[in-house]
Formats: sequence, structure tokens, C-alpha cells
Amino acid sequence: MTLNHVRRGSGRPLLLVHGLGAGWRSWSPIIDELAASREVIAVDLPGFGESPPLAGEVSIATLTDSVAEFIREQGLDGVSTVGQSMGGRMVLELARRGVGGDTVALDPGGFWSDRELAVFGATLRPSIALVRALRGTLPALLGNPVGRTLLLAQLSARPWALSRETVLPDVRGLAESPSTGAALDALTKGPKQQGAPAGTVPGRVTIGWGRRDLVTVPKQAARATELFPDAVLHWFERCGHFPQWDAPHEATRLILDSTS
Repeated sequence: MTLNHVRRGSGRPLLLVHGLGAGWRSWSPIIDELAASREVIAVDLPGFGESPPLAGEVSIATLTDSVAEFIREQGLDGVSTVGQSMGGRMVLELARRGVGGDTVALDPGGFWSDRELAVFGATLRPSIALVRALRGTLPALLGNPVGRTLLLAQLSARPWALSRETVLPDVRGLAESPSTGAALDALTKGPKQQGAPAGTVPGRVTIGWGRRDLVTVPKQAARATELFPDAVLHWFERCGHFPQWDAPHEATRLILDSTS
């Protein structure tokens, strides 16, 4: 399929791959700042945003296949890729396959221990069920600092300090995207992320991690860098699972400095 996508700015292309949630709008807090320096291409993965779901199996492999095909059909060979959460895992998988150029993975999934994975599934599934039940009241709840704190404590280090406009697209996407459940199953029931031996990735690899991430907890960074020994690790202080929420300017600077 052709993935729905937006293009902003001009210059060397930069491909953005979102995680569970809003589709390309997950990058709204930083896309304009990135586009001031680069041509930014942000996709909706299958079953998110305005892209239709996959017709067959939903797995990290098939979702990554869809992005690899998008890169080919758009003539973006060698494009630098940036992903967050599930998208972070996918851009690392692209690098492992030799697809793309420089890679930035923000708080990527796929590096849990078995115990951490069980906790992840046991906590995130009820959270998604809750936001689905509250779908009609999300704008009002997220417009209130107390409501943001109650709903987003697992996702942000400082949810009370965020704006409703920053968080509403991703939270609404978790509730409404037709592939949220299937993609969550792929993360929790599918294989963990494979690594890439030193010298086998097509460009630089940078992994950014929030010190206060409660979804992909910080200890997983050691596993990620062990599996991707060429990677440079960057820590976001006072940051949860969404650097584009909690540290937007720092995330923008890291992306621009780590890609060509």
C-alpha cells in the first residue's frame, strides 16, 4: 500500500516513523522545527492516522515491510530515519536490514526482559481500554493538569506541564486507531528485536532514552546498545517515553545533529 504521509520543509530528507497513537501527528510538537532545516516526511503506519490497516498479519516485520516499500516507491534510498517507541524499534529493524541511512531511535521497544514485557502489557492494555472508554471526554480531561497527570503518568515525566494540543492526538489515536490492538499484540507476543553486528548498519545509529521512561524502562538501553554496538546512546534527563513531549527542543537538536 501507499502510506498516507505529509511533507514539510526542504533540504536533505528525513523520514519520521511514529509509535502507537496518532500517526504522523505524533510528531506535531517538533515537525515544524525539524522542517526549518530539512525536508521532513512523516508517515501514517498501516491502521494509524489515514493509512488503511494491513490486509494480512500485523507484526513488527510486516509493519516495517510497509515502511521499506514506502522508501523504495518514493525514491528515498539512503534516507535518514527517526522513530519513537514502536517506530524506534522499526527504524532499528530497517538499519539491521541495511535500509536507509542514519538512524535515530527514541525510546525504542523490543528490548524488554520477559518480566518487563509482562508488566508492559499488563499496564498498557488497561490504559488503552480506559482512554477508549473516556473517548468522548478526552479533550476536557486532557485540558486539565490533574486529568493529564492521572491519564499520562506512565508516558510523561511531567504530564501536568504539557498542553492539551501536545498530547491529545496521541491519546486519541490510542483510542481510535484500528490497528492499536494488533500492533500491541505484535510488540508483546511477537519476537524481540534482533541486533546488528558492528559495521553492518548503513549509517550512524543514535539511540535516545528518557531517564524516567516507565514504558521502555532505562535499563533496556544497555540491551539495545549491546545488540547495536555501533549505536551512540543519548540520555534525556527528566523525560519519559515521549521525548517530543517532554524535551522537544533537545529531541530536535539530537535528530538534526545525528542525521545527514
